[in-house]
Amino acid sequence: MRGPCICSFITLIGTVSITEDGEGRITGVYLPSSNLPPMDDEETDPLSEAGLQLNEYLAGKRREFDLDIHYTGTEFRMAVMEEIRRIPYGEVRTYKEIATAVGSPNSSRAVGNVCAENPLPIIVPCHRVVPSTGGYGYYEGGTALKRRLIEHEGSQS
Repeated sequence: MRGPCICSFITLIGTVSITEDGEGRITGVYLPSSNLPPMDDEETDPLSEAGLQLNEYLAGKRREFDLDIHYTGTEFRMAVMEEIRRIPYGEVRTYKEIATAVGSPNSSRAVGNVCAENPLPIIVPCHRVVPSTGGYGYYEGGTALKRRLIEHEGSQS
């Protein structure tokens, strides 16, 4: 049994590194300029597939990811991550709409924190979550990348 590993891919947005847990489940996406975790560098089949699907998405040839992903957290965090995964390609939701959908309408800020800590950006599309006051809000890869991803999908904030 191998352990967790990481592999980097050249994409249209720069070098993106992806991790898996040693069991084939994708556990992390590190956008350009992110600090990478210390782990073995190995290109496994699941990581190759994740890199391929990411490049297809960025090239406009894929709208959904079909990967075995894994993340953990509190019941609230898991509910928010699942709700974000349901946002269709080309659409955005507000932090308030996500909070309401998971049964905590006064938790917009907590939803924002979950988005900020999302270990799988783009695959779990937290870039599709925006402030109800307008604009783009915070994004791990930077506001310019968040805007670019939203525009790439054809939606407007």
